[in-house]
Amino acid sequence: MTQQLLMIEDDTRLAGMVGEYLRQSGYGFTHAATGASGLEALQASRPDLVILDLMLPDMDGLEVCRRIKAQGSESAHTAVLMLTAKGDPMDRIVGLEIGADDYLPKPFEPRELLARIRAVLRRGGDSGGAAAAGSHKVMRFGSLEIDRDARTVTVSGAPCELTSYQFDLLVALSERAGRVLSRDQIMEAVRGRELEAFDRSIDVHMGRIRSAIETDAKDPKRILTVRGVGYVFAKQQD
Repeated sequence: MTQQLLMIEDDTRLAGMVGEYLRQSGYGFTHAATGASGLEALQASRPDLVILDLMLPDMDGLEVCRRIKAQGSESAHTAVLMLTAKGDPMDRIVGLEIGADDYLPKPFEPRELLARIRAVLRRGGDSGGAAAAGSHKVMRFGSLEIDRDARTVTVSGAPCELTSYQFDLLVALSERAGRVLSRDQIMEAVRGRELEAFDRSIDVHMGRIRSAIETDAKDPKRILTVRGVGYVFAKQQD
């Protein structure tokens, strides 16, 4: 079945070029020029991924992302790839904090957009990325359970809300429990590409994962920071 993409972008010329390229690459494509019409299209078409510009005429793209992720239905699990202004890391950080799966600064090459879309959708699939690695379907660390097949995380039976990318980050860390990993190594394990220079988005994702799985995110016991190096996932947990 053809995977469906929705682009929320007020630059109709750009959307037209992107749409033609993505259709030629085998995807279904729908375009909305405003945040309001994009949210309506989301309800009508249930796309697999939303390409979301943060600069929209009627509402902030971050607000659109927040509404997508807060809907409490299938739409809340729709992947979101943000288009951000080049050199503006704050929008990227805020977007990742509210649930976006990835971002791409403007201007961008269509091939890179396609590669990002494929990576995000692959991470959300049953056979994608780090989720397919390893022989055991469920990993248990004390009260924490990570189910690779179901792509779910629970602590003492209570579900933890993570984006697809954050789930894969957690799997990458847990599969290497006890090993100190640099940010580059973690991102390479999940994305299959080197970390962009000066990109600190990994820290934002780690903060979100800690908020979901730790009893006290400010005093973490599961994912520990090793100053000047990176992170380590604790082998022994409560």
